[in-house]
Amino acid sequence: MTNATDTARSAQNSEWFDHAIRVGLIAYGIVHLMIGWLALQLALGEKEENPDSAGALHALAGQPLGGVLIWVIAIGMFLLVVWRLLEAAFDYRGESDDKKRLRKRGTSLFKAVVYGVVGWSAVKVAVGDGSKGGTDSTTAKVMNLPAGQLIVGAVGLGIMAYGVSLVVRGWTEKFREHLDAQGQSGQDGSAYVKLGKAGYIAKGIAIMLIGGLFVYAAVTHQAKKSGGLDQALQTVLGYPFGQVLLIAIGLGIAAYGLFCFARARHLSR
Repeated sequence: MTNATDTARSAQNSEWFDHAIRVGLIAYGIVHLMIGWLALQLALGEKEENPDSAGALHALAGQPLGGVLIWVIAIGMFLLVVWRLLEAAFDYRGESDDKKRLRKRGTSLFKAVVYGVVGWSAVKVAVGDGSKGGTDSTTAKVMNLPAGQLIVGAVGLGIMAYGVSLVVRGWTEKFREHLDAQGQSGQDGSAYVKLGKAGYIAKGIAIMLIGGLFVYAAVTHQAKKSGGLDQALQTVLGYPFGQVLLIAIGLGIAAYGLFCFARARHLSR
């Protein structure tokens, strides 16, 4: 067991693992750029695919060499899963505060799940089995369980809390810790920080909207009121000045994608 642990830690701290993380971040950035583009299309009344990760993957699959790109994204996502799992296992052992250590490990595991979902979706799209369906059927099943409404509501509140944390991270520029010193200095560094700020805030708002849909579904006991990013952005479009807000969110999500590229170039972990 000790040898296996030492091997895992050695791999985690190696230069090739940094390169693997960079591949994953670039793949994640591409997905967000496509989501941002699809959100802009929705705002302008030219919707072709749902503005979410599944829609982005389907849109990419239809491009020249799209099949190859989807496999690259799938591999990149699974590399990020490995990173976050190793991070959860080894990176926080020196943390003296038990609650803080558990919170950090929980965050790493949550990110691993998010990356895994996107990676699995990419695999399904690559093999021609990708679904464009929503989340209401799953929500309906949960809603019918004992205390199902409370569960769905709690999930919604958790999603909203994560969205708030992204907005706070963007506003306070805490994301700077993901860039090395060179990535934060000079004109390039200033541009990266601006992209990160816009990206984190926009993504956080979008995720808060998703959480709000789950909470609303729980309160009204209507599973169809819940949904993913696609339904959340379509809801925004129905608000006063919704088109302008949706364009801003779309540009912000695209900015997050560009920040992922910057983070890959100036990786700090």
